[in-house]
Amino acid sequence: MALPKIFKAYDIRGTVPDQLNEELAYDIGRAFVTFLKCRQVVVGRDVRATSDAMFAALARGINDLGADVLDIGQSDTPMLYFAAHDKPAAIMITASHNPPEYNGFKMCRENAIPISGDTGIKDMESIAASGAFDPPAAQKGAIRKLDIKKEFVAYQQKAATFGGDKKLKVVIDTANGAGSLTYPDIFKGLDCDMVPLFMEPDGAFPNHEANPLLEENLVDLKKKVVDVGADLGAAIDGDADRCMFVDAQGNTLRADVIGTIVALEILKHNPGATFLYDLRSTRAFPLDVEAGGGKAVQCRVGHAFIKNQMREHNAIFACELSGHFYFRDHYFTESSAMALIRIMNLMHETGKTLAELAAPAQRLAHSGEINFKVEDKDGVLKRLEEKFGAGGAVSHMDGLSVEFDNWWFNVRASNTEPFLRLNLEAPTPDETDKHKQEIVKIIEQG
Repeated sequence: MALPKIFKAYDIRGTVPDQLNEELAYDIGRAFVTFLKCRQVVVGRDVRATSDAMFAALARGINDLGADVLDIGQSDTPMLYFAAHDKPAAIMITASHNPPEYNGFKMCRENAIPISGDTGIKDMESIAASGAFDPPAAQKGAIRKLDIKKEFVAYQQKAATFGGDKKLKVVIDTANGAGSLTYPDIFKGLDCDMVPLFMEPDGAFPNHEANPLLEENLVDLKKKVVDVGADLGAAIDGDADRCMFVDAQGNTLRADVIGTIVALEILKHNPGATFLYDLRSTRAFPLDVEAGGGKAVQCRVGHAFIKNQMREHNAIFACELSGHFYFRDHYFTESSAMALIRIMNLMHETGKTLAELAAPAQRLAHSGEINFKVEDKDGVLKRLEEKFGAGGAVSHMDGLSVEFDNWWFNVRASNTEPFLRLNLEAPTPDETDKHKQEIVKIIEQG
């Protein structure tokens, strides 16, 4: 049986009900247990209107094959990872930052280790398509409630050191997504002045899309930060595993800039530690980490790859240009709240504004990510390598990267959308613009 194209590189995701429905969710539950042979699965779900129905069908499939469901109820994805760190398997029902008509599943094996297309999602697709499920169990599994929220909130709060006479004022926009379930408890319990924005759970996302990478979704946050005189603002995505920041003037800060700041804050307390940065990130990150006595390791784009590489290197922290921040202390998984807390720690400790802290990490001229819809992606990459490869160090870790003495670029195919994505960086805006025009000319031929 041919299935809809919803089995992706990092998760299962599609529109409901035309691509993903309850019958398929039931089969995915059976395929998951058939593949992992697990007897217990932690399951959480976001605030989308279809998530309860998806949970019921998925849980029935898991139970029919004899495995128990540990139901943490409505949650965000970091809370699911926290609950799953010592369990044999886990599934988060979410479509992350996608519009409300989408839903899907993020999957983990033991200890919150992600399952990607290469490590199980495609196998589950084959099982579901062929009907090669394990037979129904003689004794069905059960659904058991697992109340983990208080413990999760307290664990996030442990990282905070800010407070005192001058309270930091922070505007937090959870976009009516799953962060609305956890951020109020986390930050109302800390010594700061939190200004909530769109913090009522509503899976229809009535105010704006829950995608903080798009500038149009930051308009309300920026206005609120300036209007209330806040020290900073944070925009959380639909399942709260990503966070983007704005400073007191309402300027957006790239996630790799925030990641550099966080890395240096962690490095001060962990001399010699190892940090990962994705290959699209500013080279200020490795330069500053290594100048501070740490070790910086470049990694591929994508949470499954990053989490595996973190474990390989026992890295203490990793950041991704898309707003994911990973912590060893959070079981090698994302915590947007921990990233925000560490930024606020540093602002309190140094007395500096976020703009002042960010300035050193912005000393190079980064292009930001530029997307191109291209039919012949391989042909474009080949032409770029023929043009630029001889003059620099070439890497195929993820797409094509070429590093020169004083500038670099990466062009890679998106794993989730039909685009080629370009990132480049040079010492000055003029040099970045010059190199960008050279590369864009070649891409647009394809």
